[in-house]
Amino acid sequence: MVEDVGFGLLLDRQQCLALLRSATLGRVIFTHRAMPAVRPVRFTVVDDAVVFAVPADSPLYAGARDAVVAFEADEFAADFGAGWYVSLLGRATESVAADLGELTCPCRPRPGRRFLRIPAETISGHRVTCHAE
Repeated sequence: MVEDVGFGLLLDRQQCLALLRSATLGRVIFTHRAMPAVRPVRFTVVDDAVVFAVPADSPLYAGARDAVVAFEADEFAADFGAGWYVSLLGRATESVAADLGELTCPCRPRPGRRFLRIPAETISGHRVTCHAE
């Protein structure tokens, strides 16, 4: 951890990727009909990229493929007293399952689904703690 910046302790790139590897649910932020849109996705991390499956006929696939998107995942205690969040930016591209090797995520290919890959071009995260007075 690097420093406390008011939002918790700032995490470095490797810490952010490690936390993402521990999560399975995140959110993709993309453009749909010229407006920001957010969709939850089950994902995995392959190398330094987030990978998830999406229906080929969905607004998420149309809006995210070959576009710069944001991705966020987090985990917090039930009382929100402690946790972490990681955000990344990258250009989402389609990946074929063969490029992913042994994919051990909940997003196995199904008919009509495509894999999108978001490389962590920019990544940041914070570990948050709230101490009682």
